Amino acid sequence: MSRTAVVTGAASPRGIGRATAVLLAEQGWNIGILDIEPGHALAQEITEKHDVKAIAVTADVSDEAQVRAAIDELEAYLPPLAALANIAGVSSPVPYLELTSDEWHRVININLNGVHYVTRRVAESMVRHNYGRIVSVSSTSAQLGGGTYSKTPYSVAKAGVIGLTRALARELGPYGITVNAVAPGPIDTDIMGGPLTPARRASLINDLVVTRLGQPQDVATAIAFLMSEDSAYITGHTLNTDGGLYMH
Repeated sequence: MSRTAVVTGAASPRGIGRATAVLLAEQGWNIGILDIEPGHALAQEITEKHDVKAIAVTADVSDEAQVRAAIDELEAYLPPLAALANIAGVSSPVPYLELTSDEWHRVININLNGVHYVTRRVAESMVRHNYGRIVSVSSTSAQLGGGTYSKTPYSVAKAGVIGLTRALARELGPYGITVNAVAPGPIDTDIMGGPLTPARRASLINDLVVTRLGQPQDVATAIAFLMSEDSAYITGHTLNTDGGLYMH
């Protein structure tokens, strides 16, 4: 059966979203890209290289009306929506005592409310087909209370993603839908705060059990596994993809 995976936040050239969209396309998924930036070039590249359907739509995930319209558009063009990777997000390095109300709401709206808005709309379609795989990106920042590039509102939002994942796993399980999260540690992407200096890279690696920083592909592989048939008995779980940064 021909099925579609929706990937949010896939337009960034060095991000987890792009790596995930490409890997899923390699595995035969049709791809719906949803990003605030245009993802048409990536959609075209995927279509040409992997012999699947791909389309990109633009929407701000923190705006529910935009999200619903964008996913309506994806659904009209693509095969049934069977999987969702919630990857769109923003970083926030502002110290708590300097935090403004606007910055708090910006980060929560994109990193938590955005996951809810996209999931809510896609779940409506999944329920009709009695099948679905939902995977959202949290962060070790949620488990450690920061300690990464981003600080309080980011940690709060990413902890909310874990709570949302567990609650949805319970509610959507009867409809054949599994819901999981991945919690990356330091991954070499633009959201880490731009180019890493050798000293900062060494400092990050020093906190890990493995001897290298994570790459977008490392997280994409974890997401693809949780979308596969091999993970059918896993739900409500947070898979740490963090080089051993947080061992619990």
